[in-house]
Amino acid sequence: MAISVVMPALEMAQETGKFVAWRKQEGEKVAKGEILMEVETDKAVMEIESPGDGILAAVSVSVGEVVPVGKIIAWLVAPGEAVPQDLAPTASARRMSTEPTQSAAVAGSAEPAPDAGRLRIAPKARRLASEYGVDVSKVRGTGPQGAIHAADIMAYLEAAKSSSSPVAALPVADSPAAGTCELETPSAIGRIMAERTAASWTTAPHIFLTREIDATLLNAARQKHVPLIERERGVRPTHTDILVAITARVLLKHPRLNASWDSGKIRYHNHVNMSIAVAVEDGVVATVIPNAHIAKLADIAVQRKELCERARTGRLRPSDIANGTFTISNAGMYNIDHFTAIVSLPQSAILAVGRIADRVVPVCGMIAIRPMLTVTVSVDHRVSSGSHAALFLNDLAEALQSPDTWLD
Repeated sequence: MAISVVMPALEMAQETGKFVAWRKQEGEKVAKGEILMEVETDKAVMEIESPGDGILAAVSVSVGEVVPVGKIIAWLVAPGEAVPQDLAPTASARRMSTEPTQSAAVAGSAEPAPDAGRLRIAPKARRLASEYGVDVSKVRGTGPQGAIHAADIMAYLEAAKSSSSPVAALPVADSPAAGTCELETPSAIGRIMAERTAASWTTAPHIFLTREIDATLLNAARQKHVPLIERERGVRPTHTDILVAITARVLLKHPRLNASWDSGKIRYHNHVNMSIAVAVEDGVVATVIPNAHIAKLADIAVQRKELCERARTGRLRPSDIANGTFTISNAGMYNIDHFTAIVSLPQSAILAVGRIADRVVPVCGMIAIRPMLTVTVSVDHRVSSGSHAALFLNDLAEALQSPDTWLD
């Protein structure tokens, strides 16, 4: 039986995907799980696996084409099997579409039209049009049946900007003389970052708790493990790797910080998939190390290095960013002492890590100099309270005073 190949939905708010490349040629045999194609999303270029076995046939998308989520772009058929005539997306691929040929990026992403003359526009596109003062009747929609998506609004703005149309400029009250400022349209990653952080900040009531921790033994643990892991696995473990391993294990004692807010209910996770914030050219991507609570330090170091390389070269896979339950954001390499981070919904907490720096501190009633680490946990108050967060930080600080007992 023929298997449809559709433009996948890789993000919660994804409406379209940009096709980058086929890894297999039309007419070539493909095995389930093999890398079949590359698709660009708001975060990165991702490698997509084949949904089944078969011969790649009826390829209907070209490199660089922007395709609605759920649209069939090829088929996998058995030898001698004909390509099905019905090219409508399957129900599972469409998710919550309102018509057989409509894109399925998000429930309600395009409004159903009771008549052919009604304008079809996604809520996100409508919001952008209102913000930038765009007359949507002048925008050509690339979605099914001419539906206008956010990408169409941004394309219209780019075209207007290049033609010196006034619509390309943001409305500015009491603007100074012309030519005194420059406007830049954010990249796709920049836009999605802005939208998600704004959504988190405005919907999740944040609370923040900060703790200073003596990093003497954390430094010693890294010095101990670097030679062995570098010799055996070819990678130098970082402070982040050790923090991932220890934090994941500590989180098992604090389920509310490893939980999600789910439609008015708290969803607890019995595993820790640790998201690590990775800086890329236009923003930050949260890559995921699955089951970090049971992973060996060497395995974490190898995975972290590979994830960072794929993130910075735009080659992340869907599994690289999926199903994170808690996030660590380490800005220590930028010489930042302390910062607070915004929770990455639907997760309930994120740990912001500053640099390790020598400070004068009291030790047993004496003045001493110690390498100190400042960490701040941000939590969604709907899921966790300040006392839960405080107990977590206490346990994390205690664990970092005996790191080898948590790593062995």
